[in-house]
Amino acid sequence: MSLKEQITDDMKAAMRAKDTGRLGTIRLLTAAMKQKEVDERIELTDAHILAIIEKMIKQRKDSITQFEAGGRQDLADIEKAELQVLSAYMPAALSADEISGEVAQAIAATGAAGPQDMGKVMAVLKGKLAGRADMTAVSALVKKALTHA
Repeated sequence: MSLKEQITDDMKAAMRAKDTGRLGTIRLLTAAMKQKEVDERIELTDAHILAIIEKMIKQRKDSITQFEAGGRQDLADIEKAELQVLSAYMPAALSADEISGEVAQAIAATGAAGPQDMGKVMAVLKGKLAGRADMTAVSALVKKALTHA
């Protein structure tokens, strides 16, 4: 079952269960997916959908930080609930050791010799780790590995 079909099935299940919070979040996700399909005139793959979900998760995390800083715990709780629903669609996260291993493999595969080769290494890693690791942290690991190489 594709990710798109799973999301549609989950939306139907939320409707039947009258779970308005979950339903609202899934509807936001499907709207974002349809928007991308219309804008780019493409059929979304699981990789495209994961990128959309990743972006929405990042937005929720930023909102939670802002709401908590502003003393609006009620709004932060809503964002946390949405974050939980969206996170369920992401693949299992990799451990720090697995990420380090992937970074080492990518550096070896590209023949990267210094910081100027960071783009090559990140291009390889982005495809492998998208949705399974925080790419900001991966970028920091690559930078550290290349500067000490």
